[in-house]
Amino acid sequence: MYKRQAPDRTSPRTWFVTGASRGLGREFTRAALERGDRVAAAARTTHTLDALAEEYAATGSLLLLPLDVTDRATVRTAVGEATAHFGGLDIVVNNAGIMSLGMVEEFTEAEAREVLDTNFFGALWVSQAALPHLRAQGSGHIVQISSIGALGGFPSTSLYSASKFALEGMSESLAMEAAAFGVQVTIVEPGGYWTDLYASMRTAAPLDAYGPLRAELEKQWADGSVDSPPRLAAEALLKLVDSDDPPLRLLLGSMVYDLAFDVSRQRMDVWASWEEVSRAAENPVPAPAPAPAPAPAPAPAPAPAPAPADAVPAPPLGE
Repeated sequence: MYKRQAPDRTSPRTWFVTGASRGLGREFTRAALERGDRVAAAARTTHTLDALAEEYAATGSLLLLPLDVTDRATVRTAVGEATAHFGGLDIVVNNAGIMSLGMVEEFTEAEAREVLDTNFFGALWVSQAALPHLRAQGSGHIVQISSIGALGGFPSTSLYSASKFALEGMSESLAMEAAAFGVQVTIVEPGGYWTDLYASMRTAAPLDAYGPLRAELEKQWADGSVDSPPRLAAEALLKLVDSDDPPLRLLLGSMVYDLAFDVSRQRMDVWASWEEVSRAAENPVPAPAPAPAPAPAPAPAPAPAPAPADAVPAPPLGE
């Protein structure tokens, strides 16, 4: 049973969750409902949420919204409908996404655009649609579900990583822009969980030239394991949105945590080894000109010599 992580937060809040029909999105929806919050659950198809909708029909706390996040106009309509239905909006979770596998050379234009349209532009359209409502009320929290793939590029995940890199760059700027209005932004970077993300995976037609690399990757994946239930990610998300001081970034899972530090150290080592080249690639900043020395003060005029004490003044002429 999911509970509130901050005892002083007792009033229900309203969530807008995309990609809510499966995986982490469905678990986030369930977690919010179980603790008494209200959820507008948006997804391309919502039939997988029918049982949940029936369970919470009496409370009216779940609104199902069929939504394709790549359609900007439809996104604005859905966010407006959710806000009007519940009378406000507090937490936006951009979770909708698709997985893609393929070497950079293998993707068609249509395949590349599909990944970026969903993973990046979908989150952008939802964020844009939600911001006027959040700004008007002076509060809110936008949570961008990114990925371990945003920590660095990996062979065969180029477009997926690119979409998450773009999402994070946009979200960093958004966090600074929205702060003045009381709106918080957090980028969540999950590792592996038992979800059906790969059910939506797009795979590019393979080129024979990459056969050896693909075989090596498949061997590495076979040796790996994903052993974390989505419930753990949902519990972390509740702690995040209940925090009075949420971070810009939140890593989910030990594997992601360790990888983030390893990647950061490797980058710093490379930067340091190329420091001389980096610094030489710009005109040196000129040193400020020294201030002119103050002009010497004029020497004081010599004092008149005193008259001898025994001198007798000469009498004036005519005496």
